[in-house]
Amino acid sequence: MIEAIKLSKTYGSLAVLNGVDLQVKTKEIVTITGPSGAGKTTLLNILGTLDVADHHPDCKLLIGGQDVFSLQGKELARFRNQQLGFVFQSHHLLPEFSAIENVCIPAMIGKTPLHKAQKYAKELLDFLGLSKRADHKPAMLSGGEQQRVAVARALINKPKLLLADEPSGNLDSKTADQLNKLFLSLRDNFDKTIVLVTHNKELAALGDRSLQLVDGQWS
Repeated sequence: MIEAIKLSKTYGSLAVLNGVDLQVKTKEIVTITGPSGAGKTTLLNILGTLDVADHHPDCKLLIGGQDVFSLQGKELARFRNQQLGFVFQSHHLLPEFSAIENVCIPAMIGKTPLHKAQKYAKELLDFLGLSKRADHKPAMLSGGEQQRVAVARALINKPKLLLADEPSGNLDSKTADQLNKLFLSLRDNFDKTIVLVTHNKELAALGDRSLQLVDGQWS
């Protein structure tokens, strides 16, 4: 699913990633841990095409067999929209839209017919235990419910790869535990490959593999 070779990233004189390699198999859950400033989010952003690695002849990133670095402009945006799903620490839901409307936004961007998007969004919200909250705006939802809406939004275009950055970081321990178990079910119920950055030791232990990043390198 993912083959990343010699990913590096510098900001001025600061080296955030130093030649990182990463291979992730289809339907594998890989968790990435490490101290703050280790480069975890930067790595995830490069995998998600939200940032670009430093140009280097040996640097390569393949996702589902696609050479990501060869994509630009609309092709890259289309790939990101259709093949990748994102869940962040902050849910980034639009406050003026209902839960189901927020879930449908990536599908609308991808030009999915509205009735199809709404049908699948309802199925996702039902699966996530939010069937009675679909018409509620984010301010009317708990933190855990907001994050589950964000998970549904990440799944709406049926991406092959799900990327999550501290998804339970803003939640209380009980709600975080529920969300952690949810990520396991996504692999089993939706055939997703998941790369997840976390400080949560319990969540990290639930992955098929847990990797630690320190000073921009695997430790």
